[in-house]
Amino acid sequence: MKDAKAHWENIYQTKKFSEVSWYQDKPEASLKFIQDLNLPKSAKIIDVGGGDSHLVDYLLKAGYENISVLDISAKALQKAKKRLGLKGKEVNWIAADITRFEAEEKYDLWHDRAAFHFLTEPPKIENYKEILKESLQDKGKAIIATFSNEGPTKCSGQVIKQYSAEELSNFFAEDFDKISCENLDHQTPSGSTQNFTFCSFQKK
Repeated sequence: MKDAKAHWENIYQTKKFSEVSWYQDKPEASLKFIQDLNLPKSAKIIDVGGGDSHLVDYLLKAGYENISVLDISAKALQKAKKRLGLKGKEVNWIAADITRFEAEEKYDLWHDRAAFHFLTEPPKIENYKEILKESLQDKGKAIIATFSNEGPTKCSGQVIKQYSAEELSNFFAEDFDKISCENLDHQTPSGSTQNFTFCSFQKK
């Protein structure tokens, strides 16, 4: 992806969150997958590509105490921080390109709803997997969601890489055991339907 940072800074500078295709008032699927993992409230959670998603709001409301949100767009993180007000001080905000991310701590849960599928070049895809492995505790969990083979081929003007549940599971199989996978529809603000592959994994 050419100049990914500039692209996403422009998106978050010019559009309201409620206007973008990935908008969710409440990220039900992500919250269900997280709930099913039965993590302690002290678990270290990182939301990769979190932008100004409302997931962090609901995690804070649920009592989770160690939340990090990573995004390539500093503008997106500023919006989320402003929305949360004083609660935003409880979150670790990380402006970084995930393919160059070096974690300063080990996480118990890595959550990624639709950042991974923007990686279309094999070296970056492999790099992501290595960074994911290195960033998690032993037996750490990961939730990764991408457009499915029935979903769009582009998002926000960018070409993406689709994954079936089998393809996503096979890609991570060397280092991760699959916990569960599900195909779920997301309704965009414009009324269209996007099919996602959601999978949860545990690091071997």
